[in-house]
Amino acid sequence: MKLAPLCVLVAAVAGVAAGELAAPERSYKILMLLPVTTKSHRNVFMPLAEALADRGHEVVMLTNHPKSSRHPNVHEVTHGLPYFKEKNMNMFDVRKDLTHLVKELPAIAREMYHVPAVKDLYRRRKEFDLMLIDFLFNDMAYPFVHEVPFVSVLATAVNVRQAAIMGNVYNPAYVTNILFPYAIPMTPWQKFLNTLILIFQPLYLKSWVYLPLVQKEISAQFPELPPLLDLERNMSLALINTHFSIDIPLPLLPSQVEVGGMHCRPASPLPQNLESWITGAGSAGVIYFSLGSITQGTDMPVQYRNFFIEAFRRLPQRVIWKYEGVIENVPDNVMTNMWLPQQDILAHDNVKVFITHCGLMGLQEAVYHATPLLALPVFGDQPRNALIVRDFRLGRTLVWEEITVDMIVNALIDIINDPKYKENMMRMSERMRDRPTSPRELAVFWTEYVIRHRGAPQLRSPAAQLSWVEFLMLDVLLLLLLALFLLLFILRRIFRVITAKIFCNDGKKKKNI
Repeated sequence: MKLAPLCVLVAAVAGVAAGELAAPERSYKILMLLPVTTKSHRNVFMPLAEALADRGHEVVMLTNHPKSSRHPNVHEVTHGLPYFKEKNMNMFDVRKDLTHLVKELPAIAREMYHVPAVKDLYRRRKEFDLMLIDFLFNDMAYPFVHEVPFVSVLATAVNVRQAAIMGNVYNPAYVTNILFPYAIPMTPWQKFLNTLILIFQPLYLKSWVYLPLVQKEISAQFPELPPLLDLERNMSLALINTHFSIDIPLPLLPSQVEVGGMHCRPASPLPQNLESWITGAGSAGVIYFSLGSITQGTDMPVQYRNFFIEAFRRLPQRVIWKYEGVIENVPDNVMTNMWLPQQDILAHDNVKVFITHCGLMGLQEAVYHATPLLALPVFGDQPRNALIVRDFRLGRTLVWEEITVDMIVNALIDIINDPKYKENMMRMSERMRDRPTSPRELAVFWTEYVIRHRGAPQLRSPAAQLSWVEFLMLDVLLLLLLALFLLLFILRRIFRVITAKIFCNDGKKKKNI
């Protein structure tokens, strides 16, 4: 009987070596916790959920969005609370005050566990073999992971706080905070500011702005539970939505696995109306314009919208514009729609430019399908992603407060007419696709690995258990300083004795003379 786990492990390793995952030892029950998430973040979880479901596992997802998967093994539970709704958030306003995003979290923590479906899930939580949780703003879900193995999924770019929790403290000399990015290499002053930001920004947002309020609500309902931050430290693994081919390479622990581009896929055939519109553009080609799933086109200030309307009017290209409302006086070369199959459009050879807010998922899709970008970042990690576009010359970047009609037209003409942008995109796309296995299979393997090894404690770095004093070796530095002080004290005493004897002997010689 003891040979069974060994056989499963050998089969798993052999399957990976052959390029395919071996069949799992049994069907697992997996709970994905996304009570506070965006559609774009859910797009990171859904491919993994369906890939796990394809392998026979039962996947339950707790979300704040309507059901979307048709897979029979994926069961979505929507808590239905009226908070953190994308349609109620104007990102052009939120970008001025990011704390607005977290003001509703205590209310969600207070009300979520009173929802019958959530109460039932919590009651049955130990029936699950593993839990996966969206790392960003989902602290109120940590009661679920008490005494249960869990994997943290980071849907955004690198998060220094998540890495530090796992015992991997990034060097501020070259790793910047996603909200306040600097171009690499940084000046000494920028390194100083970046160090302060990396230390105090997570403390401010997490420990002072909202977490104490969320903790208060959770403690009132679950007084026997450890603090949320203690529960958070128990994570077995982190799946990170990045890849070194489209970001800076970072030193990672075995418990940190890059699965960037997990949602990217080959193109499907376009609906006939879109296919006709794109091919009918001829050699001039098509410009695709979308601000993503959070930022609605209708949120765009009127003057910016008018800038784009006038810019498109001047261009020979056709335009496909994801816009959730009605635009008056739209030019004949512009098609608008409230929803569009983005990856299928980006994969079309006649699509020349993608005008984007530069969210991470959109950036990865553009790289995967090798479509040059005009980046207009709005908030969050988008300015950092736009730096990637600029530094790797994948397109052009503009700033909302500075744009004019001429700037938009000139940037689009430059991207379309200069082949370097397309060539750079194609090279980066090749690097992104060149992997020993797909990011989806990699995420599946490590998810099952944590289950097979009962939380995989062998992955956890001892550094995660150290205090800041121990990690920075301040206690050792103190001992070294004390030893140095003692050495200087002894040398000073020896020097004084020797000096006294020399001068004393000189005095005696003078008297004898």
